[in-house]
Amino acid sequence: MSLLRRLGEKSWETPGAEAYREPDSYRPAAATVGVYVYFGVATVIFTLIAAAYLARMGLPAAMEHGAGADWRAMPEPPLLWINSGILVLSSLAWEAARRLARRGEIGRMQAATLAGGGLGLLFLAGQLLLWWHYQTAGYFLSANPANAFFYLLTALHGLHLAGGIAAGVRALGQPGDAGRAARNVRLCAVYWHYLLLVWVLLAGLLVMT
Repeated sequence: MSLLRRLGEKSWETPGAEAYREPDSYRPAAATVGVYVYFGVATVIFTLIAAAYLARMGLPAAMEHGAGADWRAMPEPPLLWINSGILVLSSLAWEAARRLARRGEIGRMQAATLAGGGLGLLFLAGQLLLWWHYQTAGYFLSANPANAFFYLLTALHGLHLAGGIAAGVRALGQPGDAGRAARNVRLCAVYWHYLLLVWVLLAGLLVMT
């Protein structure tokens, strides 16, 4: 029997290879992979729109006789910077929630998550107020291309932010699974930091041009 067992062994395999399996903790969760894939897709979308923005902005200067010189940059009211500050505070709250989740302080994590989500809602309300400010000042969507790009970029960013708030609400809605809730909060925090970075770049693009 010992001889038969030896003959049945696969000598080309590393001894104990079947017994060893990589621990699940070393494998990224599907949600984590999905978030980073989303980052790649969203980055491409925002980059393409920003490239189109820069190309359209330079078009009038490249045309002869001033034809198409319809690009007029929008002003930067104080509300734009107030909203930016609110988004920074929201991101800080999410970072606090992420660190609390890592330490297993679920109660405080939930409070920080609510603060981050609430500040996110306040940011969205501020963005709508900013739109209203521009509308009352005559900066309509169809008035010139700069306006159209501003509304497009801020609307797209706002939709992604609303998705982050929905994900945060879902994470808090899992009181019976503290481990999963903590992991989801950590992912939401990373997602929020990404959207803050996107907003800083977009605001810089709009201001400098």
